[in-house]
Amino acid sequence: MAVKSPVGGLWPARQASLRSLGDISERPFMVGRPLRLQFLPFGRRGTISDQKNNVIVSRRLFGLEEAMKIKRLRESQESVKVRKRPPLRRGKVSGRLLVPEHIPKPPYVGSDVLPELSSEYQLHDDEGISRMRAACELAARVLDFAGTLVRPTITTNEIDRAVHKMIIDAGAYPSPLGYGGFPKSVCTSVNECMCHGIPDSRRLQDGDIINIDVTVYLNGYHGDTSKMFLCGKVNEPMKRLVRVTEECLERAISVCKDGASFKKIGKRISEHAERFGYGVVERFVGHGVGTVFHSEPIILHHRNDKSGSMVEGQTFTIEPILTMGSIDCITWDDGWTTLTADGGPAAQCEHTILITRTGAEILTKY
Repeated sequence: MAVKSPVGGLWPARQASLRSLGDISERPFMVGRPLRLQFLPFGRRGTISDQKNNVIVSRRLFGLEEAMKIKRLRESQESVKVRKRPPLRRGKVSGRLLVPEHIPKPPYVGSDVLPELSSEYQLHDDEGISRMRAACELAARVLDFAGTLVRPTITTNEIDRAVHKMIIDAGAYPSPLGYGGFPKSVCTSVNECMCHGIPDSRRLQDGDIINIDVTVYLNGYHGDTSKMFLCGKVNEPMKRLVRVTEECLERAISVCKDGASFKKIGKRISEHAERFGYGVVERFVGHGVGTVFHSEPIILHHRNDKSGSMVEGQTFTIEPILTMGSIDCITWDDGWTTLTADGGPAAQCEHTILITRTGAEILTKY
């Protein structure tokens, strides 16, 4: 479950440290020196000088060819007319589902006040890692089950009920339920909804895309994950958005290991998203997760100069949101449901990872 970037007012105490990052300017489409073709003089063939010059020209031409491929891809995306879907409308939200008394609950349950971001980094000993693995594996299994329910005519409220039952049957608590007043056990974000969609009576339609975000609290530890699912026959531009978002997450995880800087995550995500002309949402970030639902470190998914490095035994989420158009957003008056400002589609996916000496273990897999 993503959290709002502190810049903007969610955790005032942390704004000052993040302002020091400065503004992050947009990168141009093509970066680098202009191509200068070099015409070689006629003369003796096969000299070392000629061979070197040919290599230089060849490399420059290859770079131009790659750039033109990207440009053609973007133009083809713009030329494809995506069927205009009706804007997302809220349905009827039913009451909160009950959790048996014997199931342990996180400390925030019972208060509608949004907890402050914890400054405590989530570092674990062997027992803690074992419990994190168990919580994350359950979250992954619940998410996969939720995905099997996605089909035209099902309501997101029905998905919520099924997810809720599977979680409590496993002796766990659905972490979103009651977090800062959130009324449901799972987040369901459809089409232009970036994140934090509240399950309701709206029925999924053929061609929708939906993010389902599952977090469970098991034996004192949170496991957090989300994934995009396709509903019925989805058009190719929407499929591509989902695929590239998944690839961005994979590439981000690949740079994670003990001692790696956090800013590498945003760099790797942005590089891949920009190749396809997608925007990377800055408003929502990944976070530390463990015994606390949301804590430091804040994981920025866009290009940034944030200081700090990963530490072995640390757990946090990476959960980029990509858009076809604007990365600006609007939030409904329920305080949660956040949509793209231009109504364009968005996609998000998320894993909880454990930093190791040589890499990162994806905990929300089984």
